[in-house]
Amino acid sequence: MHILFVHQNFPAQFGPIGRRLNREHGFHCTFFTNHPPRDVAPDFEVIPYRTLGGATRNTHYFARSFENAVAHAHGVFEACRARTDLRPDLVVAHSGFGSSLFLRERFTCPIVNYFEYFYHPHDSDLDFRPDFPAVERDVLRSYCRNAMLLLDLENCDAGYSPTDWQRSRFPAAYQSKLTTIFDGIDTEIWHRRAEVPRRIANRTVDDDTRIVTYVSRGFESMRGFDIFMRVAKRIYEQSPNVVFAVVGTDRTAYGGDHRHTGGKSFRHYVLEQDDYDLGKFIFTGQLPQGDLADLLSLSDLHIYLTVPFVLSWSLFNALACGATVLASDTAPVRELITHQETGLLAPFFDVDEFTRLALDVLRDPAAFRPLADRGRRLIDNKYSLERSLPQMVSLYKTVLSELDCADG
Repeated sequence: MHILFVHQNFPAQFGPIGRRLNREHGFHCTFFTNHPPRDVAPDFEVIPYRTLGGATRNTHYFARSFENAVAHAHGVFEACRARTDLRPDLVVAHSGFGSSLFLRERFTCPIVNYFEYFYHPHDSDLDFRPDFPAVERDVLRSYCRNAMLLLDLENCDAGYSPTDWQRSRFPAAYQSKLTTIFDGIDTEIWHRRAEVPRRIANRTVDDDTRIVTYVSRGFESMRGFDIFMRVAKRIYEQSPNVVFAVVGTDRTAYGGDHRHTGGKSFRHYVLEQDDYDLGKFIFTGQLPQGDLADLLSLSDLHIYLTVPFVLSWSLFNALACGATVLASDTAPVRELITHQETGLLAPFFDVDEFTRLALDVLRDPAAFRPLADRGRRLIDNKYSLERSLPQMVSLYKTVLSELDCADG
């Protein structure tokens, strides 16, 4: 089987899947991306495409996401047209970028789309934080941001979402087209590592010091960075023998934090709100996967917060590495974390409860190892690539067999 994967980024969701399909199942995989790697993966061909057009300052604010998605879709179409040798049996593409929309004009094979998130103006990430309210034009724009998603829902033969909660956010009219299949955690990388040196960045941490981890692509309100910092201060004031390893970059990946910070980064904005002992924190920047797995294996407590939005891979990775997880009690998190079974939950805004639970863990991390072990087994049994890959293959084969039946 020849699968053509299409995603704006590489490797993203599809890279690990393609490698395993190529290596273990003998599939022929090709990957189109707008951001090719410097070192091309040897397992399969990675082909760059460039966007054609896109939004400008003159584009209506509400329509910019759609304009950019069309530019990606056109770029993918032209890149595929230039490769007349390609004859895929199946196209698998990330929806929202519009990257597979025009491929009906190039290929007769079925299209499977990955559907990550459907935007809602209310009861959503937009209005979850009244302390950082969305401006009216962002609320109105949310209606328009689904335009390409709806086109993909119409155009695809089948789709899937990574969690039941994320799938549930899509319109009822399309639910029959969607199934839940998680991306798959590569437990060859993300597993608990023994005998890891207690060194974070350039700092050695002694055996008596507790390590608390926080991981986010960007430090922002949607991932509760400000709540984390307030909790961290309460923790070190009551339990001084602790260090906080904070992984990520000083940027906003989602949302509109800059509208509330006076142009400052959200991290700088938060640090100005209180007097923090920065000697308690190690801001590592982004880490390679192996280094992050080492750090999560050292962690005595991993803190994760999110508004109702896409679940971060970092939460799954922390569980896979056997960290004791304390997370926000929000709808997407509850699908993964059951309080006192696979982790600990506290209300998103409840700094007191986060602090209380954190201190319980840090007083005796060994007492919470059974909890962490159950979290690790959950990943192994339900969310690992070993569990997800057969589900992916089954979906692919079902779509192909339905096409064969229709043709017959």
